[in-house]
Amino acid sequence: MKYKCLILDHDDTIVDSTRTVNFPAFLDSLSKLRPGVTMTCEDYFKYNYKPGFTALCFDILKFSEEEMHIQENNWQSYIRDHAPVSFDGIHDLLWRYVNEGGTICVISHSMKHTIIRDYKNNDLPEPSIIYGWELPPEKRKPSTWPVESIIKELHLNKEDVLLVDDLLPGVQMARDAHIDACGAGWAHDIKEIKEDIKTKCTYYVESVKELEDLLFEGE
Repeated sequence: MKYKCLILDHDDTIVDSTRTVNFPAFLDSLSKLRPGVTMTCEDYFKYNYKPGFTALCFDILKFSEEEMHIQENNWQSYIRDHAPVSFDGIHDLLWRYVNEGGTICVISHSMKHTIIRDYKNNDLPEPSIIYGWELPPEKRKPSTWPVESIIKELHLNKEDVLLVDDLLPGVQMARDAHIDACGAGWAHDIKEIKEDIKTKCTYYVESVKELEDLLFEGE
């Protein structure tokens, strides 16, 4: 295999969660916190890509800390009853990867307990390490702390690791940590996001099959 360890994003990389869970939850929060304000799912994807979700809430929608807390509680309440499914091909790819000796880890802006639930629900192999939204803000991506911690704990070299993510914070984290990054392009068809992330990654793949071909090149 080309890499010993995959560091995986969760939402819109492993599970189809923005369209089916996170965006509906956010619209529900908007209806409570900013009545009359709405956005399309495409707009939501774009804001999450740039400037990012936290900036969307604080800088664009001007949420207060209290409102952000309300939004987070509403989000957690919603996702307790709405679980996303993994993208076609993810199940077989991840099981092939771990069965051939690879290690998978997760660095995500979802909560750790939600990630564990989604992996179980979709019969995916258990990640060795998961770092989620429960980390303090200074340790969440794009901070390099999660990557550096994984490399240290698993006794890896930087060239052993590939990060797979659909958004800029993860890609920036990988670049700052000096590991390879692969942009995941299967969650949407928004051209401007796809074209931009291509310029910032080591690799870019449009499908799960392309990622599999990259990981098992020559086999």
